[in-house]
Amino acid sequence: MHCPFCRHADSRVVDSRTSDDGASIRRRRQCPECNRRFSTVETASLSVVKRSGVTEPFSREKVVNGVRKACQGRPVSDDDLALLAQRVEETIRASGTAELDAYEIGLTILGPLRELDEVAYLRFASVYQAFNSLEDFEAAITVLRAERDVALDEARPSDDEARSEQG
Repeated sequence: MHCPFCRHADSRVVDSRTSDDGASIRRRRQCPECNRRFSTVETASLSVVKRSGVTEPFSREKVVNGVRKACQGRPVSDDDLALLAQRVEETIRASGTAELDAYEIGLTILGPLRELDEVAYLRFASVYQAFNSLEDFEAAITVLRAERDVALDEARPSDDEARSEQG
């Protein structure tokens, strides 16, 4: 690590601490040449392999920008988008893979986006999964309705539970 003050090619680690709930390490360093101290933050890098074969670093901002288009005109705040991007990154990091295809990242976005806003989900999915017809939209809507019905049924108390609460 080069010293930011004198550009000496080396530095010594004086102290290390985890930060961002263990997602990164903050290191306090000292330059042996000028004796000045500075901090660095280290994170494990995630790489995205694009369709063209080019590899670039993962960017939450790119996730936000891609999803923002699908959320245009919807009741979704910038904070909601930032949380979605954070969830996507956490899911990717939890997979243990340092290099992912851009397509896999898109698939990872779909789940949290569906929870956030179903209309934005359909917009994103229609582009991402290359919907070609109304039938593609109908199939996606049918799946959304079925999943919502299952969730509602699980949330509703059964007849036996309702009777026991009344009596």
